Amino acid sequence: MLREELIAAIREAYKENNSLTVGDDLEDDSGDREINYWLLNASPKIWSFSDIGVGQSIEYTSINENGNRRKIFRNFEAVKEGDLVIGYESCPVKAIVAICRIARAHDGESIKVEKLENLITPIEYSLLTTIEELADMEYFKVPRGSLFKLTRSEFDVIMDLIREDNPKPSTATTTVYTKEDFLEEVFMDEDKYDQICGLLKYKKNIILQGPPGTGKTFVAKRLAFSLMNEKDNSRVDMVQFHQSYSYEDFIMSYRPEEQGFKLKRGVFYNFCKKAQNDPNRAYYFIIDEINRGNLSKIFGELLMLIEADKRGENYAVPLTYTESKFFVPKNVYIIGTMNTADRSLAMIDYALRRRFCFVDMEAAFNNLNFKGYIENKNNKLATIIIDKMNKLNNAIESDPSLGRGFCIGHSYFCTRDETMTIDDYENIVRYEIIPQLSEYWFDEPDKLREWTNRLLEF
Repeated sequence: MLREELIAAIREAYKENNSLTVGDDLEDDSGDREINYWLLNASPKIWSFSDIGVGQSIEYTSINENGNRRKIFRNFEAVKEGDLVIGYESCPVKAIVAICRIARAHDGESIKVEKLENLITPIEYSLLTTIEELADMEYFKVPRGSLFKLTRSEFDVIMDLIREDNPKPSTATTTVYTKEDFLEEVFMDEDKYDQICGLLKYKKNIILQGPPGTGKTFVAKRLAFSLMNEKDNSRVDMVQFHQSYSYEDFIMSYRPEEQGFKLKRGVFYNFCKKAQNDPNRAYYFIIDEINRGNLSKIFGELLMLIEADKRGENYAVPLTYTESKFFVPKNVYIIGTMNTADRSLAMIDYALRRRFCFVDMEAAFNNLNFKGYIENKNNKLATIIIDKMNKLNNAIESDPSLGRGFCIGHSYFCTRDETMTIDDYENIVRYEIIPQLSEYWFDEPDKLREWTNRLLEF
């Protein structure tokens, strides 16, 4: 009795949740009757599963455009609410792309299909044909039609294939991470934190820009955690751009294999598909060193789709390598980082610049939390570090050939050790900071020598 009540409760929660996890919990939610399994074939030239958001439904007619019954009409009549559906797209996609269920049985004219999950990695037709257990599948025997019967064993085999490359969303316990945790770790004023959060929510895309050592990458990930109110790595992903990084790495491309070419989906494409499956929670994509890449080349047609007011399925567009439409979900936020002291890099082009808000990251030597952090490592040395670094940064900021964007950041002194000795300080200055100053003052050896002496003398 208790088991039956538990199953009923799970079914009810499953029905009410718009962000559904599909997998071992795919069970009949319609009482004691046996559930049916189907494969629904969509022609991308007419409609696509990407046209439907997770938790949304589409009415699929059992009568074609000529007024005739669709092939294998008996399957439409056999459909019942709660049946599970494998979403397949024909040429040119030729792959399983979604998992759905029947939201309404056949009413004489149509059935209603609700999408449960987008597949981050579609299961290609060529793979299905190699599976012995699927050899007698109705779709292979009678390929003309749109709705095909699956046996329970065929459905299970397909789900096993799906889960090999499309794991269920993580249910691991996460650690709470609050605004207070962020401010304690990051050495940022509360007002600035609030400002950054407001900009990210408004624009959906921000770039943290500043000189080396200001903790831009460190801040980016913890900013995401604080907005999620938990350390959930499953909803945060990061890439680092470089000069060879391309659209093919970021979105998709055809890659050579033994039997020809296969469409490989990139990291941002997969991330967006993952976010589409979980529309009620925010996802954060971090691009480190964003100005190192050729941004127009990398983003391609997504240049428009990342705009805050161009998010969602209403703005979906076909991509370069597929006719299936793609969109950037409303729950995806992009955080870029940019080193303002790297003179070898061009500035971000204006087309992309207007799609981001830019936030200056500054050295935190005057931040009270940072001061306390250094004092805990070495109380006497803390005053020396803060004084010397402030004077150095004043000199850099007033230098006509440099400026604020070249100041030395505080993270050079954020070491893993609980204490800091004078030897530790000298090693940081001699082997990390002075090489940076050598780049700044490569044509001013006297100034470099002066500051080397000033930083190392006590």
